[in-house]
Order: sequence, then structure tokens, then C-alpha cells
Amino acid sequence: MARAATPAAPRAPRLLRAVLLLLLLVAVSRRAAGAPVVTELRCQCLQTVQGIHLKNIQSVKVTPPGPHCAQTEVIAQLKNGQEACLNPAAPMVKKIIEKMLNNGNSN
Repeated sequence: MARAATPAAPRAPRLLRAVLLLLLLVAVSRRAAGAPVVTELRCQCLQTVQGIHLKNIQSVKVTPPGPHCAQTEVIAQLKNGQEACLNPAAPMVKKIIEKMLNNGNSN
């Protein structure tokens, strides 16, 4: 009986390799088929800052609510390279977004 168990041992690594290859192929085919790649599964802004002047902002990214986060997020890229989360309901942030949109339309 010890001899019968010996040939089964080489099959286990081959089976494991086959399963891993199958998983890899499934993952690659999903990505190639246009499946969305989710980078974050949670809100990026845990708290917002106040008092950022428009002249310090290089760009603004607005992320609407979705499955990753239930609230609208406004992330400002500052000229010094840092990012800051802004309160989308604040009147000043609304003015900043409006001004950035108007500047983009004039170019």
C-alpha cells in the first residue's frame, strides 16, 4: 500500500499549479473584458479642512456618491503637492468649484 501512495504525491503540486493558473486566467480575462478596477472601497475624505485660499489650489477633483462612499467628496490638489479634502456644502467650496469650472471653460 505504501507504493500506491507514492504516485499520488506528484499530482498534488500539478493540481495546485493548474488551479492557480486557472484563477490567474479568470482574473486576467475579467480585466480584459472591461471590468471596472476599483482602487478604493471606502471614502477618501475622513475629515475636511477650512480656509484654503483659491490661489493655493492647483486642481479640484469632485467624486460623486457611489458604492464606495455615500457622500460627495471634493479633493483639492494644492500647489505644494499636498491634497486637502474640502466640505462640498461650504459656500466657499462651491465658489471655488464654480471658479475652477469657469476658468476651464475660458481656455
